[in-house]
Parts: sequence; C-alpha cells; structure tokens
Amino acid sequence: MHTALEPLRDPVFGRALIDTVAVAIVAGAIGTFIVLRGIGFLGDALAHAIFPGVVTAFLLGANLLIGALVAGFAAAAVMGLLTSNQRVRDNTSIGVIFTAAFALGVVILTGHAVNADELEGILFGDALGATTLDVALTLAVGVGVMAIVLGMRRLFVMASFDPAGARAMGLPVVALDALLLALTALTVVVSFKAVGNILVIGLLITPAATARLFTDRLAPTMALAGALGAAASVVGLYAGYQLETSAGGVIVLTATVTFLAAWLLAPRHGIAAVRMARRGGALLRSEPEAVAEVILASPEIRAPHEA
Repeated sequence: MHTALEPLRDPVFGRALIDTVAVAIVAGAIGTFIVLRGIGFLGDALAHAIFPGVVTAFLLGANLLIGALVAGFAAAAVMGLLTSNQRVRDNTSIGVIFTAAFALGVVILTGHAVNADELEGILFGDALGATTLDVALTLAVGVGVMAIVLGMRRLFVMASFDPAGARAMGLPVVALDALLLALTALTVVVSFKAVGNILVIGLLITPAATARLFTDRLAPTMALAGALGAAASVVGLYAGYQLETSAGGVIVLTATVTFLAAWLLAPRHGIAAVRMARRGGALLRSEPEAVAEVILASPEIRAPHEA
C-alpha cells in the first residue's frame, strides 16, 4: 500500500493518468453511437480482432499500439467488405472475423514462450506501463477521432437511423458507416493499453450506456459518457496503483458500479422512475429507434443544406 499522495509524485502514474483519461473521453464519444445503434458486439469483436496484431508486435519487440492499429484496420476493412454482401448480415461477418482473428492470435501466441505477466498485460491491460510514445499516440489518435466525430455527428446519426432519408439528401451512407467503423477500430486500439484486449468493451460501452439513462440528446450523452469514463479511469487507476492490482479491471468495475447505480436511480430512465411512470399510466420507449427520433428532432441535428 502506498501513501495517499505518492501516486501524484510518480511520473509513471502521471503518464497512465493522461493515457486512460484521454482514452475514456474518446471511448465515450464513439461508444455513444455504438450504444444508440445497439451494436455493442462490434466493439467486442474489434477488441478481439486486434489480438493477433498485438501478439505479433509483442513477439517482434515492436510497439503494441502499432501492431494493434494494423490489425484493427485490417479487421475493420474485412468486416466492411463482408457486410457489403447482402446475404451476409452484419453480426455474421463480425462473428466470423472476431473468432478467426482471435484464433490466429492464440496460434501465434502458443507457438512462443510467454510468461504469465506478459500475457496478463496483453489480455487485461497495463495502464501503468504506458510509455511516452504510447501517450503521444493516444493523444494524437484521440484528437483526430474526436475532431471527426464532433464535426460529423449529425451525419452519422442520419446515416445510422434514417439511411433512406440520408441517401435522398445525397449523403454517402456506405462511406459514413465505413468511417464510423474505422473510428471504432481506432478507439479500440488506443483503449487496449489501458484496459487490455478483453476489458476494452467495458470502457467503450458502459459509460455510454450509463449516460443514455440520463439524457436522450446526442451532445449531452457524448459529454456525459466521456466524463463518466474519465472519472472511472481516475478512480480505477488510483485504486489499482494503491492496491497493486489490475488498473484496467478496477476501471471497468468502477464504470459498472456507476451504471448499476444509474440503472436503479436515474431520474427518468432508472428502474425506479420507469416503474413509477408505469403506475401513472405513462408509456416510456427506450428502443434505439425511439431515442433516434429525439436526436433527429434536436436542433443540433439538421439537414446538410441547413448547416
């Protein structure tokens, strides 16, 4: 156990803090679209799809984020190619790539001697092992992803929930879907170092799902998801440092506890509020399509010619 202020004087903790908070903010923005579209399986699949790239980079002594980046883009491209065939559903292509990529990583890994600590870092993250290069890559990718998401958020919403209407307005729906997939892959890659290959889905989905319980508007959901993820990262990283345990695991557990509290107590969509509303005869719609109606009607979502 360390003293209360010791982490603040440790440059290792400082790098990890910058890295995890930046990752959480980006994951909150992308996770919002994943939750609204109900495609959480996509994030999980991409997290597992980067496994062979991470393992290969590790065995070659290269930077793990670079290996993850190459594998993530390759997986996203193949998923996009498979889903272009109308006879192959999105979840089917995701499942094929997810299992094949992870199996490839297992084959590569089992063919080489890797000790338990090294394997744990790959699977469950090593936030405190973040190097200056890792932090620089995370910040660079994070700024780029956030700039694109914030600048194109209304287009992503239109293409996601009203593709026919988006096409009628001349929007490149297929290209927008491909871009969102690529941004998700990038987010998964930069999240990997903080929480690992297995837990990355928790940082991507849980804060966004929590934020959705408090608001139906897009911008507040993205902002709240980022804030909740950042708070979970600070608490989890500090607790992990003090307890000398997996920071990634504590981060995801902290986010999960926050989600459960919101699920019970959120003033509008919490289970207590829903039951009270039902007793009063109110009908609450929580499906992604219902949320999309609110988002599309929001003043921040306008047709391109109105921008």
